[in-house]
Amino acid sequence: MKKIAFICVHNSCRSQMAEALGRIYLKDKYECYSAGSMTKDRINEDALRIMKELYGVDMEAMGQYPKLIDQIPECDILISMGCNVSCPILSRSFDDDWGLIDPSGMSDETFKEVIKEIERRIKAL
Repeated sequence: MKKIAFICVHNSCRSQMAEALGRIYLKDKYECYSAGSMTKDRINEDALRIMKELYGVDMEAMGQYPKLIDQIPECDILISMGCNVSCPILSRSFDDDWGLIDPSGMSDETFKEVIKEIERRIKAL
């Protein structure tokens, strides 16, 4: 099975939500991971709450936590969440850049819009 990684700077919000949705919608196609070039102490509280609200998904209970890029296996596909930074840690370029805004600190509505866009893109993979 191919491996796909969703990458953003802190691996605390967008990439974590993408990993969780990937595990739901892509489980027969890909092993899904997320990582960052730096990490926060934990997954964004709003991301945890809204993913539970919308999908009944508890990302922490699924074993998700912020990870550095070198803490995940080498992946076949790398997707940037749209951090607008180059990633000197990666040995190759991204396969796609989704250009998503970071909803951290924004309204629940903004979070939901970003989550729905992640869901749409994952279903298209």
